[in-house]
Amino acid sequence: MIDILHSIDVALFRFLNGTLGNPVTDVVMPFMTDLNTTLFGRILLVGAWLLLFVRGGRTGRTAALLLIPLIVVSDQLSSSFVKKFVMRPRPCHLVDGVPAVDQIRLLVGCGGGYSFPSSHAVNNFAAATLLSFQFPKWARALFGWATLVALSRISVGVHYPSDVLGGALIGALTGWIFIAGWKRVVLRYPVLGPAGTAQPPESPGKGPGR
Repeated sequence: MIDILHSIDVALFRFLNGTLGNPVTDVVMPFMTDLNTTLFGRILLVGAWLLLFVRGGRTGRTAALLLIPLIVVSDQLSSSFVKKFVMRPRPCHLVDGVPAVDQIRLLVGCGGGYSFPSSHAVNNFAAATLLSFQFPKWARALFGWATLVALSRISVGVHYPSDVLGGALIGALTGWIFIAGWKRVVLRYPVLGPAGTAQPPESPGKGPGR
């Protein structure tokens, strides 16, 4: 069964990495996959975070502050725990001197880390989940962006489709855990919530002296 699933994974990888490869994706996907490591990308991401914090109102500031521990936790969960537990070689790695997958289109450096899950997918889906909770009208755009970044990891040749799918699920779950935790905090300390210290109105007939 495991061999069958791996064969399907490799077949999907070959299709997304090789068959669908074209001059446009050969430019767009490496750009997407390396965005967080380039100077331009870091300036863009920091600028977006500052815009969220400064111009996003109370909801934006809350989301911006929650993003910091969320990304730290999701990245460490992926890189320091799950990857080291699964220890799956990347498709571009050599296993006993033999390529894990032959004739791949490697568009970026392979990297020395393990394959499952894709940390790009984990982090982006964690962020998309949190931000979609705070800004529901942006949910499609946020998850669309996260999906594009995750797919770029297959397109450039460094992750299997199951790495991306698993990373998306882990990231979304991590995001929801943070959301659930934040809801509990707001219930305990309403002043931190979007409505501030507002109290529900008294029911008719139950006021003082009645």
